[in-house]
Amino acid sequence: MKVAIVGGGPSGLYLAILLKRRQPDWSVSVIEQNSADSTFGFGVVLADSGLNRLQAADPQVFEHLIEKMNFNGVQTIEVQHHPIDIQHPAKGGAIARIDLLHVLQRTAQEAGVEVRFGVRIEHPDELTEHGLADADVVVGADGVNSVVRAAFENEFGTTKSFLTNHFAWYGTARVFTKSALVFREWRGGSFVAHYYPYSSSASTFVAECDDATWRTLGMQAMSNEQRQEVFEQVFASELDGQPLISNHSNWRQFPVTQNTHWSVGKHVLIGDAHTTAHFSIGSGTRIAMEDAIALADALTAPVAAGEPDQSALARLAHFAQTRGPAKDKLLNASRKSYLWYEHFGEWMRRYTPYGFIHAFMTRTGRLSEERLQQQYPELFAQFQREGLTHRALTDAEPLEAVHAR
Repeated sequence: MKVAIVGGGPSGLYLAILLKRRQPDWSVSVIEQNSADSTFGFGVVLADSGLNRLQAADPQVFEHLIEKMNFNGVQTIEVQHHPIDIQHPAKGGAIARIDLLHVLQRTAQEAGVEVRFGVRIEHPDELTEHGLADADVVVGADGVNSVVRAAFENEFGTTKSFLTNHFAWYGTARVFTKSALVFREWRGGSFVAHYYPYSSSASTFVAECDDATWRTLGMQAMSNEQRQEVFEQVFASELDGQPLISNHSNWRQFPVTQNTHWSVGKHVLIGDAHTTAHFSIGSGTRIAMEDAIALADALTAPVAAGEPDQSALARLAHFAQTRGPAKDKLLNASRKSYLWYEHFGEWMRRYTPYGFIHAFMTRTGRLSEERLQQQYPELFAQFQREGLTHRALTDAEPLEAVHAR
C-alpha cells in the first residue's frame, strides 16, 4: 500500500511511524509545509490515559517521550484569589512541542518514512507533483486549516463555528512548580490563565478572557503587544516579574470544526482536521495521536485465513466505525467543557470558591460523584462540608442553589 500523509505534526508523524513499523514494505510519505525546526506554541500535555495508549502502540516512542517530559500530579485552581491545591490520582505530563516533534521526526526517518519539509500544497491534486498521485490513501493530518478537508468540504459534511471567548498561547521563563488554573476579575473583566511547566526552563501560559471583557476593555482595538501587557498586569503576581513570551501568539476565538464523515474516497481526516477538541480538556494532541493509532490499526489489521484481502476503502470505513464512537465521547466532553468556559465570568460571580471548583470538575459529566469521592477523597470531604455533593443536598434544594450560596 502507498500512503501519503499531509501534515507533519504529532498525529501525521505518529501515524507514519506506526504504519512503517508494521508494514516495512509500504511506501509512507509525509508532506509538511514548515521546516523541521518550526513549531508554534510551547508545551503540550499528554494525560496518563493517553500515555498508556501510546505505550501499547509503540513502546520505543513512548520511552523517548517519557525522557523529555515533565510530570506533576498537583494542580492549583484559584478563584478570586482563593487558591486550592488538588492532588490528581494519576499523573499526566507536559513536553515541549519542539521536543515532541523532534522525537517523532527522528523515529519516522529511522523507520524509513519519507518526510518532506518545506512543501506546501493548496489541494490534494498537487500531490501529483510529488509522485504521490497513485497513493492508495491520502491522510489529512494538517490541522484546523486542513487543505485535504477544504477540497471536499461538502462531501465530508463540514460545519464550522466560533466560540465567543478570546485566547492566546504564550510561554514564560518562569518555571512553575505545578500547573494551575487562575480565574480572576480585574477592572470589571473576567480573565483566566492556565499555566504549567513543560521543561526545566520554561512554562506554557494560556491567556483567555470572555467576549464582554474583550469589548469592555477595548481589546479589539489593541495590538497583540498591548493585549499581552494587559495579561502581564492581571497575572503579575503569578509571573513574578517575568514577561510573557510570544511565538506567533495571535489572539483568536476557538474554531469549532466538525465533519459528518471521516473519509471521502481515499481521503481520510484525523486530529483537528476532522474535529477540533477544545484545549480546556487538555487532550487535543492526545486525541489526534489516538486517531493515528486507530487508523494504523484499521489499515494494517491482518486478514483471517481464507478471507479476501480488504481494500483500502473498506479499511477506511472500518476505521470510521471503530474510532467514531470512542472519539465522540471525548468530543462530547469537549463540548460541555467549552460551553461551561463561555460563561466562566458568571460562574465566578455566582459560586463560592468550592462551589466553583465542584462545578468545574463535574462540568463534562465524566466525573461522577462516586468517582469524585474515590479519586479526590480530601476534596470530596470538603465538598461534603460545604454541602456541595448530591448526598449532602435535600430534595428541596437543587445543586445549583447550593453552588451559589
